[in-house]
Amino acid sequence: MIKIGEESWLLSSMAKSREVLLSFLNPYQYPLRWGALILLIGSIWIAVQFSINWLMGPVCLSPGNSQIVTVNINKGSTLVDIGETLADNKVIKSSRFFVHYGRLTGQDKKMQAGTYQISNNWSMKEIVECISSGKVAGYRLAIPEGYTVKQIEDLLVQKGIADRELFQKALGANYPLSFLEGISETGYERLEGFLFPATYELRPGMSEEEIIKLMLEKFQTVFTPQLQQRADEVDLSVREIITLASIVEREAKLEEERPQVAAVFLNRLQRGMRLESCATVQYILGKQKETLTTKDLQNPSPYNTYLHTGLPPGPIANPGASSIKAVLYPADGDYLFFVARGDGSHQFSKTFREHQEAARKYQKM
Repeated sequence: MIKIGEESWLLSSMAKSREVLLSFLNPYQYPLRWGALILLIGSIWIAVQFSINWLMGPVCLSPGNSQIVTVNINKGSTLVDIGETLADNKVIKSSRFFVHYGRLTGQDKKMQAGTYQISNNWSMKEIVECISSGKVAGYRLAIPEGYTVKQIEDLLVQKGIADRELFQKALGANYPLSFLEGISETGYERLEGFLFPATYELRPGMSEEEIIKLMLEKFQTVFTPQLQQRADEVDLSVREIITLASIVEREAKLEEERPQVAAVFLNRLQRGMRLESCATVQYILGKQKETLTTKDLQNPSPYNTYLHTGLPPGPIANPGASSIKAVLYPADGDYLFFVARGDGSHQFSKTFREHQEAARKYQKM
């Protein structure tokens, strides 16, 4: 069995064969032995071909046991660097032979930086063609429902997809989309609610503006003309719909309860009652707290719905489609309160007295 590193033997064998050949042709040292010469050359040729075929072949010969490996080729990498990277990731058998092959085929000048998905069942020819053609792999990024813009930024930076400073700068870029018209806020608050939570396929090298634009365009796709028509029917702007949907997103744990939670907040708005949503206070604090203190509830921020009547100035998170639809199509009923049962569900009440009883039962108040 030939082992990794046999290319050294291959090169030395070729050099030795040249010396032997010359010695055979030297009339002063050896008589011409054509039969032996042909046999020697044939043996060396077979050995060389066998070695080349082995080095060119895949690391894994069984397709059933093959693995896809993510390989990062950095900008400015030399052919030697790329060969070492591939060998370290165990998708080629020899970095040295890779360099020789790349130069021999003229592919050494065509290698492109990027992130590649390479199978250890590929031949060296397939791997070289993949890298030289720039068939880079994409990033699959899942944005959870209810994430804030700040949390999305942290996720992108953590995964090495975006630069924090460039992302913050991109938040203020011009995105000519109708639902952003008239928004005067800056920073995170400007696009809060409109970076739609979904799974995205991102190309390596995408700028922060391109990533944000992709999420905004996804929102535009989800908020269909039918939903826009419904928003007009209930006399709420898109921003108002998304603001309330973001509160529903952070308050409701169960999918089936979203329309009920939305109905509670809409009923309170119609009656001029404060929303009193803990989620809005948590947004001010920038973190989740199981129990809010009296000091937390007295925070003067306009986002504090315990102090201020009506909707907060803007969304407090990026809601998913189900929360948006829950606001547009809320459940029937005149519920005005709800309290967490402790298992993710809520007890809904119509009167404050019922609410107090539910709170004593489920929160030991």
